[in-house]
Amino acid sequence: MTRISKRTPLAAAALATLLGTAQAQPVERRSTLEDQQSVAVTIYNADLALVKDARRLTLEHGPNRIALRDVSANMRPETAQLRSLSNPGSFSLLEQNFDFDLLTPAKLLEKSVGKTVRIVKTHPTSGAETTESAQVLSTHDGVVLKMGDRIETGLPGRIVFDGVPANLRDRPTLVTELNSQRAGPQEVELSYLTKGLAWRADYVAELSADDRSIDLNGWFTLTNQSGTSYSNAKLQLVAGDLNLVQDEQLMEVDKIVPTVVYAPPPEAKVSQEALFEYHLYTVGRPTTLADQQTKQVALLNASGVPVTKELVLQGQEHYYTDSVGEIGKKLKTAVYIEFANRENAHLGDPLPKGVVRLYKRDGAGNAQFVGEDSIDHTSKNETVRLHVGDAFDVTADKKQTDWRRRDTKNKARDTSESAYEIVLRNAKPEAVTVTVREPVPGDWTMLEESQKHTKVAAGTAEWHVKVPAEGSVTLKYRVLTRF
Repeated sequence: MTRISKRTPLAAAALATLLGTAQAQPVERRSTLEDQQSVAVTIYNADLALVKDARRLTLEHGPNRIALRDVSANMRPETAQLRSLSNPGSFSLLEQNFDFDLLTPAKLLEKSVGKTVRIVKTHPTSGAETTESAQVLSTHDGVVLKMGDRIETGLPGRIVFDGVPANLRDRPTLVTELNSQRAGPQEVELSYLTKGLAWRADYVAELSADDRSIDLNGWFTLTNQSGTSYSNAKLQLVAGDLNLVQDEQLMEVDKIVPTVVYAPPPEAKVSQEALFEYHLYTVGRPTTLADQQTKQVALLNASGVPVTKELVLQGQEHYYTDSVGEIGKKLKTAVYIEFANRENAHLGDPLPKGVVRLYKRDGAGNAQFVGEDSIDHTSKNETVRLHVGDAFDVTADKKQTDWRRRDTKNKARDTSESAYEIVLRNAKPEAVTVTVREPVPGDWTMLEESQKHTKVAAGTAEWHVKVPAEGSVTLKYRVLTRF
């Protein structure tokens, strides 16, 4: 006799509710780079980028759960925004989850703590396999397993898992739950800020034989460590110092050495425009930024930029506050190259900050590296000044020849008089001019000097001393200082 189960009205209602809830849960549909229609990337100086990823999705009427794969692993999820391009306002976002815990053997084992896995062992001689169940107790500083009535550490064999936990993904994924007012395909755009994308400017300058001009080439050096690639991206770069709120919980970018790709010069030049208080550079053709790659894109090319070279001997303030007994200390003169960012100097566009590397051809015609320096953002009509090294053949000796305290009765004022001797030597076959720059502290008066100085600032005296070829010149001066 067949028994017929009778359900109470309350139980039937509960079952109907559960079935309705189960039916209301939308099936997760994945969106990959195959759905991508276009991508635009704007990179800032502060290891930050704005990504606009346009994709074609097919939505159901009502609840939808979309897994947007191949997004940046360093996305700032609080900045993610999904909107419809083809039908603005046709859906509303309910929830977003950023799954960046990626599927690896270690992560799979870690997520299995407290669960049962199978351990497969292979006999070393016969090759026969045996399988035994084990409970994962811990993965901290190694693996701890409970196998039958014993505890084992380490991995005694191959581990077989029954499945992959739902919160582990093979690549970074943004899971979006939304409610759509219409069914069918739509063009949508996902925009977000991310770390892991950075750029800087690199410049290569070749000095002429007479040191009076340079040929200057500029490159944008782009580095992608975001965890995904951007194919045929519209690329824009913002030069300027943005204020960013520091958040210690933001993910750190893995310091992986990327490959380097040199992109050929674009057919369309890089254009620039003012953007708020910054400058925006737009690359004139689509560019692919592969993950874990450094790429260079041409920025500028200028020939015959006039430059001036200056040899500078820089002094120190402490020489003037007390007697100094140093004798015969060899000092080096710094070498500076300076040029103007002006149209009449074959430049004139804003130069983003970066490193300028200087080269000069030797007697055989080979370009040799002769120094480098960093520059800050340089607007039109400003001057670029590079400290490229110290001169080999132009040196100096400096000593204090006299020091005495003056006005010893006035305890409220420290007045002293000191004298100096600077011997400049030039081993070159041609004469050179050395700028001697001395920072003189306090209220000072030049009492005596062998050459006339210029007071270039309140606390700086400067001489331009011409030193003959393979010769030397001695600069002497006496100064009164009051504090």
